Amino acid sequence: MNRDEQDPQTPTLHKITEAIRTDELSEIYTFNKYRLTVLEGPDQGRSATVDRRSFVIGSAHDCDLSLDDATVSRRHCRIVYEGGGYVLEDVDSRNGTYIESFRVKSAFLRPGVRIGLGSSTIQFDLVEGEAAEFYLSRTDRFGELHGNSIEMKEVFGILQRVAPTDATVLITGESGTGKELAARGVHEHSKRKNGPFVVFDCSAVPRELIESELFGHVKGAFTGAVQSRPGAFVSAQGGTLFLDELGELPLDLQPKLLRVLETREVKPLGSNDTTQIDTRIVAATNRPLEQMVQEGSFRQDLYYRLAVIQVPLPPLCQRVEDIPYLVKLFLKQQGRDTPGYVVSHEAMEKLKQHPWPGNVRELKNYVERAMILSTGPEIDASLLPSSPGGPVASNSSFGGEAVIDLNKPFKLAKEELVDRFENSYLSAALKESDWNVTQAAQRIGIHRKSLEYLMKKHQLRRPS
Repeated sequence: MNRDEQDPQTPTLHKITEAIRTDELSEIYTFNKYRLTVLEGPDQGRSATVDRRSFVIGSAHDCDLSLDDATVSRRHCRIVYEGGGYVLEDVDSRNGTYIESFRVKSAFLRPGVRIGLGSSTIQFDLVEGEAAEFYLSRTDRFGELHGNSIEMKEVFGILQRVAPTDATVLITGESGTGKELAARGVHEHSKRKNGPFVVFDCSAVPRELIESELFGHVKGAFTGAVQSRPGAFVSAQGGTLFLDELGELPLDLQPKLLRVLETREVKPLGSNDTTQIDTRIVAATNRPLEQMVQEGSFRQDLYYRLAVIQVPLPPLCQRVEDIPYLVKLFLKQQGRDTPGYVVSHEAMEKLKQHPWPGNVRELKNYVERAMILSTGPEIDASLLPSSPGGPVASNSSFGGEAVIDLNKPFKLAKEELVDRFENSYLSAALKESDWNVTQAAQRIGIHRKSLEYLMKKHQLRRPS
């Protein structure tokens, strides 16, 4: 057998083992923890003990195990507990995933086996005597979050348990995965559901107004303060405050937020009086907060205070089995879920194969647009562009007018444009310095570690 052939360990089971117990909300499962040890590669010596059902390995900063290996894809592979065993799945990597000397797409793992990805080798071992639990919801929705994949049922299982408590929740995930819907679901399933749900977007408020908008101010506190305002914390009294895009909160305001979370009282700008608050906090971010803590751009004590319960939302590309379910749901929401209106098999296969960088939000926008453009009783494959959603980038020089696609949400369009700018700008700086990272960082005025993080994010490396 050559390295490109499938390993005979390819699993035939595609279901979770029997639950050890059930309750009215979910089924509860247990499995052995395992340890991953990097034997070869740039991260040699690193190890991780895993207590999650699904564990993603790659070079992207938000992977569960992020490798500093240029030959490893952003999301290279993942290990999933299912069918009574641990399954290694390649996630469409560039260079393939190997067990010993065999290239695999999907295969069961045995203790002591070695996994090859890029120039790195990782050993898989069980941790004897240490078990972990996970919950799978018995429903296919939580609030307005929908999905019937195991990945989403696991998310629902966590949210169902944390919602009735007053625990602080940190929701992480890419743009478009449904972080605000998850936060609203937590509020609606809590004892605070009759109280206010206040959204504070840390990225949408001008830097100079964040403190006032968050903590409030009294009349005359600053120029333009013609009347007192309560601020988001007080406005959410008795309910839930959702801090969206938390990673955008300026560093100098983070200690003030931490103090409010610890003392449960706020002091408006310009006032000497404090107000006690009874507000639950749910925060969300698509930024790598752990990485930001290491770089010094996010306070470690604030991170630990917020991440009491951390709920990662999987990107759509990791739960493609949800796509037919979601398409049917979106058609129903538009009143087109009739027997005479269908999605062709060819169109559905293309939808499954698309990477969906904008996740569920992008899929929903695409379905709505395709319905409008369809002239017959089905969404035909001819209406599917190679990249659903259309271009958002400006021209290659970034000096002209941007190409605007209003079918994409503002946040997603902005992120894609910024990503393209960062890629071009950093590539130019690195080429000018002959790929000397220290010189390039000094040239553009950022910390070397920040540049290394951005290089990893955009997969920038010296041409061979």
